[in-house]
Amino acid sequence: MPSHLSADRPAAQPPGRGSVDALITQTRRLTGEVDAVRRDAQDDGTDPRGRWQRALYDLALRQLNDLHAHLAELRDGPPAAQDAPAPPPAPPGALLGRVGSAEWNLLTDEAVWSAELYQLLGRDPAAPALTLDELPSLVVEEDRPKLTAMVTDCLVDARPIDGEFQVVRPDGGVRTVHMMGEPVLDADGSTASMWAVLRDVSELRRSRRAVRETRDSLQRHRYRAQTEHRLAVELQEAVLPPRRGSLRLPHQGPRHLDIAACHLPARTSSPIGGDWYDALELSGGDTLLSVGGLTGHGPAVTSTMAMTLGALRGMAMAGTQPAQLMSWLNQLLDAGAQPALAGAVCCRYLARTRTLMWAQAGHPAPLLFRDGTGRRLHAPDGVLLGATSGAVYGQAEETLRAGDLLLLHTDALVPRDGEPADPAESAPLLDLAPRFDAAHTAQECVRVVVEEFGTSDRADDACVLVARVMP
Repeated sequence: MPSHLSADRPAAQPPGRGSVDALITQTRRLTGEVDAVRRDAQDDGTDPRGRWQRALYDLALRQLNDLHAHLAELRDGPPAAQDAPAPPPAPPGALLGRVGSAEWNLLTDEAVWSAELYQLLGRDPAAPALTLDELPSLVVEEDRPKLTAMVTDCLVDARPIDGEFQVVRPDGGVRTVHMMGEPVLDADGSTASMWAVLRDVSELRRSRRAVRETRDSLQRHRYRAQTEHRLAVELQEAVLPPRRGSLRLPHQGPRHLDIAACHLPARTSSPIGGDWYDALELSGGDTLLSVGGLTGHGPAVTSTMAMTLGALRGMAMAGTQPAQLMSWLNQLLDAGAQPALAGAVCCRYLARTRTLMWAQAGHPAPLLFRDGTGRRLHAPDGVLLGATSGAVYGQAEETLRAGDLLLLHTDALVPRDGEPADPAESAPLLDLAPRFDAAHTAQECVRVVVEEFGTSDRADDACVLVARVMP
């Protein structure tokens, strides 16, 4: 093959063999390190970020393998002449068959291709090399104008060629080829010939496309997760009472009860759930106190929580007692289009007699603190809301005194290691009795709970509500 030299500049000197061998060694070592990291980072294909990382590893390895092969070819020198024996078939992944070269003589209209270019394009080595006018016949129709423009710019304006196009092999396979070349000028500066190196970059483009698609998928996943989280937070904030400061009941204010509450988010990246707390002034000076939570996370769960809380408020305003209220909430969730399970505790405080009537549905019982000690109220019967049709719920009563403190909480407040809820889990909260006794307001008691459990590594959101009986 004629040498690829321009008459207006000297030939570049090849690098020393030792320096190329050193680069090959470094490339081989880097390839092994990247491959080891890729194997350690294997995932099951369900996580968008994991798929994106795997695609990037594959792309990096493919480029490193190509670099290794290019350096080996540079070290071994130019390919043999065309009349040399045909090389053996290339093993899978080898560079041979993916990089070829050609030169087109404009004065004689002669074309010379390397054996590798014949293999890359799937052409019979015995067939004559295609001229520049014939070359577009191998290119897909939509890319022919691009190839024509590149060749014209090279021959007329002496511009280097650097572009890609797709070719159709005789077997029907379509390959993406990257072509780089330059004009060869004669003594008077006219273009005498053009040489080019063509590289099959189909696998590389597929890898880059995979990286792009997985990156876009990851971005869509993140955007969807952020949008869902924002919607869930906005819905929760619109439904629940304020999280900061004492909960001020309308009209009379905290005449009978001093109430404060707090929502503690999970320390993990779990989406927001369906936990709630609520305090509502009812007719006759009674007060509704409730906490609860639906299983699951996300906007759908938060929406169901809003529906459940709205139904609870409406039935409580109508005078429904806690046990009956739980029964009707159970029917509501059981009949819903989307299956849902919820745990809840609902209390009705009668200010005239300082009586607490309450019921629970698979939920921790309220804690009562009096005179520096605390105890867990004996829980009436009750299963999770939505768990079974026609469930019957018991109701309990407790007479309170001035200064008593009632604490309601969801089961995630005190973290546990994946075990079912147990009454013994109340012990850390009951141990706070002396600190509660020294507090002057419900808000101070909530602050004590936050100081004790606010930084816990819980797997789910938690709510706590404190009500102190006023003198």
